[in-house]
Amino acid sequence: MRVYHGSYVKVDKIDLSKCKPNKDFGKGFYVTKFRKHAEEWAKVIGEKHGTDGYVTEFEFSENDFTKSICNIKRFDTYSEEWLDFVVSNRDKNNEGFNHNYDIIIGPVADDKVQNTLRLYLKGKIAKEKFLKMLTYHDETHQICFCTLNSLQTIDRIDDTPTYEIVMISEPIIEKLVIDFNLDGDKAANLFFDSDTYNKLCDPETKLYQKSWTETFKLLLAELDL
Repeated sequence: MRVYHGSYVKVDKIDLSKCKPNKDFGKGFYVTKFRKHAEEWAKVIGEKHGTDGYVTEFEFSENDFTKSICNIKRFDTYSEEWLDFVVSNRDKNNEGFNHNYDIIIGPVADDKVQNTLRLYLKGKIAKEKFLKMLTYHDETHQICFCTLNSLQTIDRIDDTPTYEIVMISEPIIEKLVIDFNLDGDKAANLFFDSDTYNKLCDPETKLYQKSWTETFKLLLAELDL
């Protein structure tokens, strides 16, 4: 499953020690299957830190191996069990509460839910009424990785645009062969060893978004051809 983490910076390596406590499912690294939700959070948290925000993509493998090494808790929807669990995790005075799950999957107590949750905690809304209100809430999703063991099941997806690089590289190499009478191997080595190719592979340059002819011009200028 492709999942997303919104933050003010790109996440190269997950460090659970930097995760904050008292979240919905406790302290852990959170992702969602909804990219839009991750982008919205990245924008919010980015503004607080003076950045544009960043969404890092991961692949979560929930297979037999994952189930064999991890204690997984799943909340399929908002429920009384979910509510009690979230309240316990969010209670800063409840230091004795500590679940033993590696991975927790379920809906999110987003801003709308949190506003109603505060009323519930103050005793102004009965649990039954609160749960009924949740049945009309838009679908949300989050996965919390709570332990080092759980991190074996998630891998960061390299954001290098491989497909685009290949589609640009092929005509450039072919052009080198035709224009400079080179054999295929020499043309390929000439291109792949160049600074232009390194720039093409760097997502921050966004060179991969341009035409192959523009990259070819840069290569010719670099090689003085």
